[in-house]
Amino acid sequence: MVFKSIFIALIISLIISISKCNPSSTKGLTVDLIHRDSPQSPYYNPSLSPYQRLANAMRRSFDRARRFKLDPISPKSPESDLILSNGEYLMEYSIGTPPIPSLAIADTGSDITWTQCQPCTECFKQKLPLFDPKNSSTYKNIPCDTKYCSSFRRTSCSDNNKNCIYSAAYGDGSFTKGDLATDTITLDSSDDDGKSVVSFPDIKFGCGFKNGGIFDGGESGIVGLGGGPASLVNQLGQGKFSYCLVSPSDNNNSTKSSSSKLNFGANADVSGSGVATTPLVKKVPETFYYLTLEGISVGNQRLEFGDPTAREDGNIIIDSGTTLTFLPFEFYLSYMNAIKSYIKLKQIEDPQHVLTLCYHSKTDIKNIPDVTVHFRGADVKLKYENVFVRTSDVAVCLAARPVPGAGYYIYGNLAQMDFLVGYDLVKRTVSFKAVDCGK
Repeated sequence: MVFKSIFIALIISLIISISKCNPSSTKGLTVDLIHRDSPQSPYYNPSLSPYQRLANAMRRSFDRARRFKLDPISPKSPESDLILSNGEYLMEYSIGTPPIPSLAIADTGSDITWTQCQPCTECFKQKLPLFDPKNSSTYKNIPCDTKYCSSFRRTSCSDNNKNCIYSAAYGDGSFTKGDLATDTITLDSSDDDGKSVVSFPDIKFGCGFKNGGIFDGGESGIVGLGGGPASLVNQLGQGKFSYCLVSPSDNNNSTKSSSSKLNFGANADVSGSGVATTPLVKKVPETFYYLTLEGISVGNQRLEFGDPTAREDGNIIIDSGTTLTFLPFEFYLSYMNAIKSYIKLKQIEDPQHVLTLCYHSKTDIKNIPDVTVHFRGADVKLKYENVFVRTSDVAVCLAARPVPGAGYYIYGNLAQMDFLVGYDLVKRTVSFKAVDCGK
């Protein structure tokens, strides 16, 4: 009878634990995304104007875009699927038992989640305390002889041939190396029903003891939201996430409490009227999210993206960590000229020296043409703030840039502002729904 009682108690405990840790058994999970230039960010510089902060974000997008390799991807190139980790959004989470707070870059261009760990042989200075695995009762190193270790890219064995060692190198020279391990990840969830704390046991992550590069120290590492099996999205067992990014004016407004949101599980659904859905294209590397761009309409003029009879599937990457949209040079010229044919304001140089088509205007430009992005099977009608961005009190500019030569093209986050963007990695789709993300 005693054994039976203990067994029943264990089953009940397990059910309760699963209900707390699995969003599929609850309503899902929603966490805040902190723009790195917002007042909530450790990088916020109040001495900069909103236009200067925006210009810095646009310049960072150039750096990030350069990290997408211009050469054809080679399966033998271990660094080909890693780009600049210095993304635009930060995410708070806790790791271990008891939970230790961490602040990480939320990156749809990376897979592995990693944080700096004690003892650190080479680390960048961070503001938060380093995570010490010895103080966590739920921390476990992944053995070297496991299937997960052998299937993970760029792994090796520790000196005693016991623990699995991961490493990742980024195109800008940044790097991380450490133990591949599991521990409990805890997230603060907030939705219409209030706030809750949700824990996920046995999440695989990198406990980095050798890290360096462009990291500024406000962050402790990266939360990988890419499409690979090691990403947090796939580890949570949902294969589904969505985000809603607030406009730059909300990011720079210290009086607003609204923040961008990242949703998992049931909360990640994008449904109802006005949803446009396009297929996700599977390509190498699987980290990135590839869509097929068929064209852009400006007013009643449709601009085709390449030859419709020979269009490449997965010809553009959608990325939340890149501010601007990068288009092929010839296509960008057609797009820019189509915009110019509708707007007769005085053209000026960008005061921030970043964008190529700017108009002199102290207010929003009136009577702009409708701009619709045509993905395969999905027509996404853009709003004013998706097309134009203000770079000074008198300058309004087209929020896109050309990419010379062959390379990756990117659908950036300015084009995604005030859209609920949902990724379903099981159905292999991306959905867009126009909303007000500030509400």
